[in-house]
Amino acid sequence: MIKSIRLLGLLFCSILTSLSCAQPVTVAVASNLKPAFEEIYKGFRQAHPQGKSVRIVYGSSGNLASQMKQGAPYDLFISADESYPLKLVEAGLTRDRGVVYAAGHLALIANSAAGLVLSSDQESIKAILRASKKIVIANPDLAPYGKASVQYLQAIKLWGEVQEKLIFAENISIAAVYVSTGAVKVGITALSLAKSSELAATIQYITLPDDLYAPIQQRMVLKRDPAPTAVALYEYLQGSVAKQILLNKGYSIPR
Repeated sequence: MIKSIRLLGLLFCSILTSLSCAQPVTVAVASNLKPAFEEIYKGFRQAHPQGKSVRIVYGSSGNLASQMKQGAPYDLFISADESYPLKLVEAGLTRDRGVVYAAGHLALIANSAAGLVLSSDQESIKAILRASKKIVIANPDLAPYGKASVQYLQAIKLWGEVQEKLIFAENISIAAVYVSTGAVKVGITALSLAKSSELAATIQYITLPDDLYAPIQQRMVLKRDPAPTAVALYEYLQGSVAKQILLNKGYSIPR
């Protein structure tokens, strides 16, 4: 009788564990990270079979943070900056303050068929931007890279001249697509996207000076009581394999 009760208890615990592992896990990822994250996630799934059940949502950091505040079930939020995650921390929605996992950089991109010659010389950059009918950047109210793009244009004393030419994309990935497809000839995007193999045949790019905009420190946070799989992914993103991928994709890694 006692053995039967013990067996039932073990079976019950096993069922609870299975149900816990089967819970859907959703990860919110800033769109600038997509090329790097897809590669990182592939490795994570190989190391953690339960990772196959993860649902990934890409978008602007501002939109993703707003959705989380409104109750979106994001176990892990991988932002393009620090401010949005820290606002969730202040609201009591996260396990802790999380960590800065990477630093991002800006790139000027041009459609390859536009016939433009990109140069890192600031006067050459200003000439291209002045001559462009339209310039696409991410929406600075929603996307940290869009905010940094505005800071860059202000730093080179061009904001007043080009402000009316700007097209604000919902997120930084869409800004890159505008230029890749030729809908807009010139734009400012994340270096990680400019370096992606998907855009290699359709754009050219140059890296913009880091000292002309505020550092883009990218932070990630777990929600309160996150699923174990989300915690495992959070830790995997801080490991050597993920860090090397981030470096290869154009990010810097904080010490």
